[in-house]
Amino acid sequence: MNGMKAKLAAGETVFGQMVLELFTPGVAPVMSNAGLEFVIYDMEHGRCDIHLLSQMITSCRGTRLTPIARAPDLGAAPLGRLLDVGAKGVMIPRVETGEQMRDAVAQLKYPPAGRRGVALGLQHDDYAARGADYFAQANEDTVVIAIVETARGLENLDAIVSTPGLDIAWMGHYDLTVSLGIPAQFDHPRFLEAMDLLAASCRRHGKAAGFLPANPADATHWIGKGFRAISIGSDVGVYSSALSAFLRAVKR
Repeated sequence: MNGMKAKLAAGETVFGQMVLELFTPGVAPVMSNAGLEFVIYDMEHGRCDIHLLSQMITSCRGTRLTPIARAPDLGAAPLGRLLDVGAKGVMIPRVETGEQMRDAVAQLKYPPAGRRGVALGLQHDDYAARGADYFAQANEDTVVIAIVETARGLENLDAIVSTPGLDIAWMGHYDLTVSLGIPAQFDHPRFLEAMDLLAASCRRHGKAAGFLPANPADATHWIGKGFRAISIGSDVGVYSSALSAFLRAVKR
């Protein structure tokens, strides 16, 4: 089992970062040396395509990071292609039903757990074709993340979260508030209730709740509420914030 999944299985909190812009090979070692356990390469909102994804995954070799691809869309089939280029997990946007979640898991797991196609001796298995025991181990190691980010997804929360093979249910906070008619109102009672519902559903079904908090105080708050997969902002947000703080300090 990879390090990220082992920590989650032990009930620990894991930390990573969403990358939308800084797709350079040095970023992964920097993140790893800083103590992060995972990185999510954003193919939905970021400028990452599958060619760039493959390069970034290569840059994670020799680090402690679990590289995860955020798929462009729920319908970006086959999702298993992202695993074939070396991703150790896939984040799936806009999951709204249990049926959609089951289909996504099936695309990401080898039979009998799913229907992922087989092509060995490629980047995902270090270019060395494996034996019969490879398939079960690959299924165990693969991280599956569903983003709950619509009112419909919230209505079907338990059906999504209870899906076998799902590891993390992630709150898509901006999209959810837009879907609920309260755009970017993260202190609104309906949004706060949704966060509590997600954490509670994950506890019931033995899954981890995930979130991208805006700052350390928010991170501490939501970890206290039960969220165990935390993105330390995004690459753009953290870099911009640190640069602004540095400049303000110098000017003072």
